[in-house]
Amino acid sequence: MRLIVFARRAAGASRIDLSGRLVIAVSVALLFSVMAGAFYAGVQLGSGAILDSTTHGGIARSALQQKRELEDLRARVQERIDVLSARVGQANAQLVRLDELGKRLVEMANIDSREFDFGSPVAMGGPELPGAPVAAPDLSSMIDALESQLASRDVQLGVLESLILQRDLRRQTLPDGRPVRQGYLSSGFGTRQDPFTGHGTWHLGVDFAGNEGDPVISVGAGVVTYAGERSGYGLVVDVAHGDGFVTRYAHNRQLKVRVGDTVTRGQSIAAMGSTGRSTGPHVHFEVLRNGRHVNPLAYIGR
Repeated sequence: MRLIVFARRAAGASRIDLSGRLVIAVSVALLFSVMAGAFYAGVQLGSGAILDSTTHGGIARSALQQKRELEDLRARVQERIDVLSARVGQANAQLVRLDELGKRLVEMANIDSREFDFGSPVAMGGPELPGAPVAAPDLSSMIDALESQLASRDVQLGVLESLILQRDLRRQTLPDGRPVRQGYLSSGFGTRQDPFTGHGTWHLGVDFAGNEGDPVISVGAGVVTYAGERSGYGLVVDVAHGDGFVTRYAHNRQLKVRVGDTVTRGQSIAAMGSTGRSTGPHVHFEVLRNGRHVNPLAYIGR
């Protein structure tokens, strides 16, 4: 093989003669160099592609995990809100019940409804300083305190209702009034002349004269403990009123109640007559306190 080399400074050209073996060796070397460069470039390109794929997969997995965590957090927050909403609903229901109880107590105690108006909001006012917004933990604490206050008010109003009921029951059961709707007092309590013998005797009650068949009424609520005939009394009814009080209604023509019956104040329990030791239609009325006779006039017209 012959190579001709031209130089600028030289006027002519140089000629180099190469043998065939040298040419082959140089060609092979150049070929290996090109192949090595291509292989290196391919390796670098493959490494970059693998790195990019790995990075993309990691980012995708991280985003999916964050999405799941966000969904779990949202579910927990919603569950907490549902719990607080249920507690607020229960407190509101209890408040409505307390309002109704308060209205009933106002009526029972005969209090002016304008003074305790449970249907209107409580009047409040006055300057206030700006405060911090209520956070979720503070809201939970406020609901706890509200529930505690409602429970306390429920107990207090329940006790007040019980006291009013007891007062009303005592007022209804305590003997008060006349055992007849019409008639007049014909004999008092204490010492008097016996109408049959004329001798001085002790009268255990008072007598109200009237007409045969007039209604005999209970002077208080109670339970009938005796209803039948008794010596000297004729047909008689005993009513126990509690607190040691018993009232007795004697000389009746007819009984309208039986032992064990519950009676109310003003209820007709017998028809006036003249049975037993009697001189005419009247009702013999006695009041006993803890087994001892007391003057019925102290309980008539109280």
